[in-house]
Amino acid sequence: MSKDLSLIDKNINPIFEEIRDLINNSRNRVYSVVNTEMLNLYWNIGKVIMEIQQGNERASYGDTVLQKLSEKLTNEFGRGFSAINLRTMRKFYLMYPIWKTVSTKLSWSHYL
Repeated sequence: MSKDLSLIDKNINPIFEEIRDLINNSRNRVYSVVNTEMLNLYWNIGKVIMEIQQGNERASYGDTVLQKLSEKLTNEFGRGFSAINLRTMRKFYLMYPIWKTVSTKLSWSHYL
């Protein structure tokens, strides 16, 4: 009986390794897609904010607009949309006004 178990263990190892590799590869692809979508979202939020402010980064009503916008977005979607974060998204767009210049190999934390 124990001989059968060791044979099973020996046969399972290559199967386990292959499945482990599949899982790890899939997780890495998911991370990459999520990262790209987050960067795209934050870039587009920055773009919309700049369009509303008509390109004036320091519009006199800008802080009030960002605060109100932050409140509404936070109520609807939860954390991550503070006025400070919205300003950061605006700066992200200003630094990279052409989406193709954003490297999706870097994460949002790298850009921060």
